[in-house]
Amino acid sequence: MNSYLLQVATTPVPRDLPLDLPLPEWLLVTLLIVSFLLHIIFVKLMVGGSILTLWAEIKGLKNKEYDTFAYEVAKTVTVNKSMAVVLGVALLLSINTLYTVYFYSANALTGLAWFMIIPLVTIAFLLTCLHKYTWHALANYKYLHISIIALVVLIFLIIPTIFLTNVNLMLFPERWAYVKGFLSALMLPNVLPRYVEFIGACLTVTGIFIVWYNGRISYPVERIYLNMDRSGLKRLGYYITMVGLGLQLVFGLIVMLSLPSKGINFEVIELMVCGGVALLIALWFSWKALSAESESVADAQFWKIATSILIFILIYGGSRQMYREQALDKHRQLMHAKTAAFEKLSKEAREHPIDDNALLAVDSSLGDLAKSAALFKQNCASCHKEKQRLVGPPVSEMATIYSSNERGLKAWIKAPGKKRADFPQMPGFPQLSEEDLSEIAKYILSFK
Repeated sequence: MNSYLLQVATTPVPRDLPLDLPLPEWLLVTLLIVSFLLHIIFVKLMVGGSILTLWAEIKGLKNKEYDTFAYEVAKTVTVNKSMAVVLGVALLLSINTLYTVYFYSANALTGLAWFMIIPLVTIAFLLTCLHKYTWHALANYKYLHISIIALVVLIFLIIPTIFLTNVNLMLFPERWAYVKGFLSALMLPNVLPRYVEFIGACLTVTGIFIVWYNGRISYPVERIYLNMDRSGLKRLGYYITMVGLGLQLVFGLIVMLSLPSKGINFEVIELMVCGGVALLIALWFSWKALSAESESVADAQFWKIATSILIFILIYGGSRQMYREQALDKHRQLMHAKTAAFEKLSKEAREHPIDDNALLAVDSSLGDLAKSAALFKQNCASCHKEKQRLVGPPVSEMATIYSSNERGLKAWIKAPGKKRADFPQMPGFPQLSEEDLSEIAKYILSFK
């Protein structure tokens, strides 16, 4: 019971928006998962393709075949980026509808970084087009041309960082009171391992895409390249896939181990393990494709790899949604209870309005302590009662301890420590102003 009350006291619990969903919840969840999976595939192709283009164009300074390869990949980046943006609209609408309070709270806390996404996406789109359509015009200014795609890669690496930080912050409302902007949210557990795992996934999906793209019979490899052949291009794709799978496996394990336990249950763990097995299978078949002595043997592994990766993506989407629901379950219960209580009070107030003169009489009875009592009730009453122990000691005991030390009481409220073994540690209230601290201290000391 004490831990429950402590959670209520320390976690921001806003009221929900009592509006009906436009569709049944199960259908909205389905749309969320499907739109996320489609969106994330094209995001990975976009990010992975831009990284691969930069790498190949730099190698192309010495080997013109790689410059040609970079150009061929660059032509796909603009298409994949357009698909990622369009499919992202459905994802944002779904998550906004299902998790409105959490989504907007995380947006507000990440502040300027979140609002920078739209201009960054716009700049990246224009730069990818500039890079592709000036390929031949800037052939004699290669370093300038490479700097364009380098800037694109930088932006593409920044945007997912903002998204991952924001989505991660949504899941932990108990951290909202302590987050001070984007960099603070970025340092929360699990963000950076998820980011590196995401980069690995970009290389995985892009690698297997390269195998398919260059393996098409209709793709005229012989007319495009002088020395590279179809088999060599596909082997390059398998190699990129293996690098990506390796990163996913290592950092995916770190992600699983660093996930806060509040969203973990047996079903989530089971799905994550199945996803890891799918990645191991894809890695094994990728190795078989690379070590194959003939192109036909290597080709036989393609659909096995692609299917394993697709299974992982499906499992990944499902496990994310299950973890999100589990992690937010208790807080949503608190929020629904607070919303129901507010609606009940609102209804009673409308049906039985209080006479203004009576309200003035109540306020005047509190005298100078009216504001102090309101602040105490808002911030402290969930854990402290006047003469009895609740989560923390009674107010009368606190008044006795700090009877002649208002400054010490204010300092303790703002940044408390662990004082008694039989009481849980009190959370700090750094968000309170000096005036509010004085009012709360005045209220507590009025009991001496």
